[in-house]
Amino acid sequence: MSTKKTISDADMALFRDAVGEVKPVKDDKVQQDQPKPKIGNIAKQDDQHVMESLLAELSENDLLETGEHLSYTSDGVQKGVLRKLKNGQYSVQGEIDLHGLTLKQARHELSEFLSYAIDNRRLCVRIIHGKGRKQADKQPRLKPAVNAWLQSHKSVLAFCSAREMEGGTGAVVVLLRKKQE
Repeated sequence: MSTKKTISDADMALFRDAVGEVKPVKDDKVQQDQPKPKIGNIAKQDDQHVMESLLAELSENDLLETGEHLSYTSDGVQKGVLRKLKNGQYSVQGEIDLHGLTLKQARHELSEFLSYAIDNRRLCVRIIHGKGRKQADKQPRLKPAVNAWLQSHKSVLAFCSAREMEGGTGAVVVLLRKKQE
């Protein structure tokens, strides 16, 4: 019951006009520019991608467990803000070095510095607190104090340990709330 359809001369002319000039193919094999990846390589790439994703998704609590990295966001601040801060995507507009100060002096200097920064619309600042390894008991005193002070300051939106080239775990980069007019 198969009926063969015939194509009219007008349809064939229309088809040939649409297709254009046709040249015969000498070699019907496809040339590949890149060799096909081996299955083992694909699995290895997938594993590497998963590991990179897991490392990129570390929470601030994961980093705090080491005792080295500091990280904080106030309520309502999106995680993307902290990620940008960690990646250095905000330009640092001011810096203070608290090395060598007593806790009392450091708290006063930090308070003055934050007030000045907020008044002058400097919303991203770096605070160098040091690592505190020169203490006789090897326990830092200034670093945990700065961590606590910043978390209790009403104008601090977020902070995290600086990137390695900016002081690493011996400094924090702080994002401040705009001054309310």
